[in-house]
Amino acid sequence: MALPVSQQAKYWGIATAVFLVILWFLGDVILPFVLGGAIAYCLDPIADRLEKAGLSRISSVATITFAALLIFVLLILLIIPTLVQQTSQLIDTAPELFDRLQNFLTERFPELMDAESTVRQQLLAIGEAIQTKGAELVNGLLTSALGLINMLVLLVIVPVVAFYLLLDWDNMVARIDELLPRDHAPTIRQIASDIDKTLASFIRGQGTVCLILGTYYALALIVAGLNFGLIVGFIAGLITFIPYVGALVGGTLAIGLALFQFWGSVEVTDGETVTYITNWLRIGIVGAIFAAGQFFEGNILTPKLVGSSVGLHPVWLLFALSVFGSGFGFVGMLVAVPVAAMLGVIARYGINRYTNSRLYRGLSKDD
Repeated sequence: MALPVSQQAKYWGIATAVFLVILWFLGDVILPFVLGGAIAYCLDPIADRLEKAGLSRISSVATITFAALLIFVLLILLIIPTLVQQTSQLIDTAPELFDRLQNFLTERFPELMDAESTVRQQLLAIGEAIQTKGAELVNGLLTSALGLINMLVLLVIVPVVAFYLLLDWDNMVARIDELLPRDHAPTIRQIASDIDKTLASFIRGQGTVCLILGTYYALALIVAGLNFGLIVGFIAGLITFIPYVGALVGGTLAIGLALFQFWGSVEVTDGETVTYITNWLRIGIVGAIFAAGQFFEGNILTPKLVGSSVGLHPVWLLFALSVFGSGFGFVGMLVAVPVAAMLGVIARYGINRYTNSRLYRGLSKDD
């Protein structure tokens, strides 16, 4: 005889609370395992396709591992050093950019920029804070995240965890299925299938969108001659998973840098005459790059790779990132999107059951 619903709810509630407490206590300790599991989940469909093509599971995983290793080496040799260098240069250049903004405001609005002006004091404070805090952030990353122990954790444990999880993924899924409560197994399988579709559409699809847009923005901005084009493209691509936010933040940053770089900074020498002009064409090209990227994302990439059935609202994503990030740190931010997707699926399932229940419909008959 099945347990009463109240007791089942109590036991599942206790299990959920224990899981959250463990997640909170372990914190960064489980970071490599979370990353390894996420990588294995994303690569499992590729391994399945290679198996269908005739390779064994171990050969499929070995092929994926070799390709991932090759890509990682190329990133280390070609992209990451430049990315770190541009980040440091951008932080060091920030005070100069604010000085130029201050000079521009002084010319256009002199009454706002006198020595006692609040605007002037705030600009000076922002410039100093960005340089100080930015330098502290870079130094902290270089001394902690890139320390020997963390390097070993991230570069050794994560690939090993991902390899073994990917190798045994199908067996783990089958084993978990055997442990499901028999009375609720069909319902749990259906919910799990919906969650998998949502995660696959969002994480795999949106991850591909982020990669494509980040690469496009970085290459296009570099070709356009914008300083720090690689770091701007990286930032824009990284946060593209929140609709419109990636293009808005990246576009604002890129256009702001373009204004400082191309506003009155091009020298035209004619004999002994040196003049400074504003290169509106370059500024317009930077804006057009993000306009084209936004059009390409909204009309081609997202419909094709993500689809319209994900059901994750941008506000819900921001809320999940804020809650899990503040409660569980960096690990919480990593699991925020998958958990938000799972909760969204469960919420939709609960709403569907509610709208078909006597609690909602009462005694009225169907039309």
